[in-house]
Amino acid sequence: MGVKLYKEPKLKKPDIIVGWPGIGNIGIVTVDTIREQIQAEEFGEIEAHDFFYPSRVTIKADLLADLEFPRSRFYYKHLDKKDLIIFTGEEQPTDGARLYAEGRKAYEMANLVLDVAEKFDCQRVYTSGAAVSLVHHRMKPRVWLVPNKKELLGELKRIDNTVLMSEVEGRAGQGSITGLNGLLLGVAQKRGLPGVCLMGEIPDYLSGAPFPYPKASKSVLEVISHILGIPIDSSKLDGMDAKVLEVIENLYAQLPQEIIERIEQRTAVPAPGTITEEDQKWIKEHIDEFFKKGGKGDEAT
Repeated sequence: MGVKLYKEPKLKKPDIIVGWPGIGNIGIVTVDTIREQIQAEEFGEIEAHDFFYPSRVTIKADLLADLEFPRSRFYYKHLDKKDLIIFTGEEQPTDGARLYAEGRKAYEMANLVLDVAEKFDCQRVYTSGAAVSLVHHRMKPRVWLVPNKKELLGELKRIDNTVLMSEVEGRAGQGSITGLNGLLLGVAQKRGLPGVCLMGEIPDYLSGAPFPYPKASKSVLEVISHILGIPIDSSKLDGMDAKVLEVIENLYAQLPQEIIERIEQRTAVPAPGTITEEDQKWIKEHIDEFFKKGGKGDEAT
């Protein structure tokens, strides 16, 4: 078990951006878009055998040829203003039947990612994910920011279309980040490595939907592009967003009118807050069940 590096590029004080699949695949879509845009080069991976079960068995000429595992890969790119390392994981490791990454395997993977970050003298770590919120799918998502060091607060507060997670209405200065995006940030703090988690808002009624939410990925992309000074073309996400929005509007139109009215009423506020226990119960009883049953347009997802 460990990290396998194919090469050791000479990097000048890079930052590292990390992404895994999650709610709406907001983080991984953001990170993959950056990786593709800057044409980052793969230079290593975390060996998968101790973290995952095989995802597929390959058969060639009637014989079992290989077992395929979810991959966790490192990339790098020399840029004008700052060198960059990108890490993407195809799956988050879990212990048992847990939905989000936690436990020994998740902790070990977080440390392996940060071992590479320290080896190449990374200055900051950025993670990205979803902020489940009382927004409407026709609204532009904000980006919730969570730094792991106090000295980052001043810089982050000056960025457009962002809000510190502790300042979101209804949170009373508290919050939590599930999965490896939060765990990695905490482990980085213990190692003295500054970091920020950027979370794009997704409507709570879409948090269980079986399709990505590129509208939020676009918002996160704008913020991380600003922070790093890297121009990123989001036209590919624009096309994806338009297709997903069509699916969402189709499903939305099939909801009972009383549910639509409740959504419209509670999102008609200037600064959406977070989910109450009553809202959580309501989602489980109505929206989640709706997505399980499916509807017209499910084939497009």
